[in-house]
Amino acid sequence: MHSGSPTSGVGRVIAGRYLLLNRLGSGGMGHVWLAHDQRLACEVALKEIVFRDPEPTGDEREARVARARAEARHAAGLRGHPHVVTVHDVLEHEGLPWIVMEYVSGAVDLRDLVERRGPLAPAECARIGLAVLDALTAGHERGVMHRDVKPANILLAPDRSGAPYGRILLTDYGISVQPDGGETRYTLASVLVGTSGYLAPERATGGPPTPAADLFSLGCTLYYGVEGRGPFERESHLAEVTAVVMEEPRPAQRAGALGPVLQKLLEKDPVRRPSAPEAEAALSRIVTPEPDSFARTQTDLGSQPPWAGVSPPPPPPPPGPGPAAEGLRSDSLGAGSFGSSGFGPVVVPGPPPATHRRSGLPRVLRAVAAASLGLVLALGGVWYAVAHRASGDGDGGSKSPYGSAVGLTVPLKDGDCVLADWPGARLQGTPRLKLDPTCTSGPPDGQVMAFAPAASADEARKLGAARCEERTQEIRERLADVHSVAVVPTDAGFEAANRRTACLVVGAHGPVYGPLGDNRKLGTSFTHTENMQRRDCLRTQSVRSASLVACSGPHDEQVLGFTRLGKDVTFAEARTESDAACARDVPPRDYGFDPSAYASGSWTSQGPWKSGTHFVVCTVRKQNGGTMEGDES
Repeated sequence: MHSGSPTSGVGRVIAGRYLLLNRLGSGGMGHVWLAHDQRLACEVALKEIVFRDPEPTGDEREARVARARAEARHAAGLRGHPHVVTVHDVLEHEGLPWIVMEYVSGAVDLRDLVERRGPLAPAECARIGLAVLDALTAGHERGVMHRDVKPANILLAPDRSGAPYGRILLTDYGISVQPDGGETRYTLASVLVGTSGYLAPERATGGPPTPAADLFSLGCTLYYGVEGRGPFERESHLAEVTAVVMEEPRPAQRAGALGPVLQKLLEKDPVRRPSAPEAEAALSRIVTPEPDSFARTQTDLGSQPPWAGVSPPPPPPPPGPGPAAEGLRSDSLGAGSFGSSGFGPVVVPGPPPATHRRSGLPRVLRAVAAASLGLVLALGGVWYAVAHRASGDGDGGSKSPYGSAVGLTVPLKDGDCVLADWPGARLQGTPRLKLDPTCTSGPPDGQVMAFAPAASADEARKLGAARCEERTQEIRERLADVHSVAVVPTDAGFEAANRRTACLVVGAHGPVYGPLGDNRKLGTSFTHTENMQRRDCLRTQSVRSASLVACSGPHDEQVLGFTRLGKDVTFAEARTESDAACARDVPPRDYGFDPSAYASGSWTSQGPWKSGTHFVVCTVRKQNGGTMEGDES
């Protein structure tokens, strides 16, 4: 982890609201921090605009502040786009601009992924290209050019099905511009705007920003993804700019079917480059080859990424309810022994991709290194199977709102707990659901946490899954091992389902063992760790029992996050190792707690060990065993 500067380091509160937790990365304009929004009790990313000159002139300060506002405005105009990082706000703190953005949990940028894992398969690069192209086109339609498309500005994160790199996001509109928007330019005419080696030739020679220039940069980016280096990579920035203008790109060696697309995108003459629709069509044919062209477009095994041959583990048997609170607290915590604070990898090999981490980028990279393409393929169809059933499925709308496969005869209500019987592996196919009225007897596999209204059954089929993903994001980010599942009404059952899709949050590898989120009542005892969530405050009755209490009153500890232990670690071993793992991976000091007064604690239960996920709940508590009060955190 990078240490913060004296004026903007870990533990500082920005604008009286955002507690800086740790630095996620740095770029040409400043630093990006993970921060806790103390008002809304959620994590966000804060972009700090840093001046190169410790005492900038009034003109430079004004330009930087204005540029930050412009970035926020441009990105906010694309709010809600599935492939653009959401910008929430722009603010000034002590005279400096800060941009409040969506925190993309579990994200890694394309540059770092390729550096650590090797080049990607052509089809995977094409899939990334389609998503980025969609984001760019949305901006171009608003007159906004990105001007800095490059691998470091493309984030890959777990998607709604849990695929590790399924969600693709374009970020950093810091130098974007609306050429015809009449707005003030905040870059000097004599300064190249963009990244050498990824600039379009016409931009490198002073031409205006255009959609074609962004597409050239996209071509360079996809070339990097499939080849492992840029098409104009040289020993210096000047040499790279010269190569962009004067030389042809290096011939691609691993691009396979993607090669012809790259060649067209990297045309020197912008008029000869494909349009966005043409590029989209070409990339789509690589991602989903037509049957008669599959032999021509399937990728050469020699160009597959290093991890392509790894198969996903077989699904574990569903865990039973087990004895209440069995092994909930690690023995070492009960004995008052705490691991030393440190900083290490958050996730060990084999983590389920839906887990949301609150740690620095190096840990996330190690987590990505442990995932496999096999898991991407195994989980890639979860949403399609549930949200895109044939509309004719059903045996009468009023009797079966969601069709005969789901089996419910009444519409789901907010807070309903369900038992899910999957036709095959967990989270694959359409589950048959049964209500669990007590939310404890099953134990429940999940709970209805939101609804997504629709104007028609067709709209529900097309948009219900994405809307559920959005509506359940906040609660999923607080839990360790869950997915979102959309229960979509059939045509015949649309009215009976109250014209809406039910949004479930379900355990990724096993039951959730009780209510989730605000459905939990204060004073309720936890029987398992699966429904503990970030920022929960706990009252500890014993080493095997804890209850949920209000954070405004006395409490013994607070949940900070989660980590995982190795697949070979037994549950008995976990009860002695989990404290040290939490102190290493989720140190309280990263959340603003004084290490001289606070230390790590941990909770474990048998559910994650039966399912093979081996996650541990990490907490903070006082070293002297005293209670924590009010808003200390």
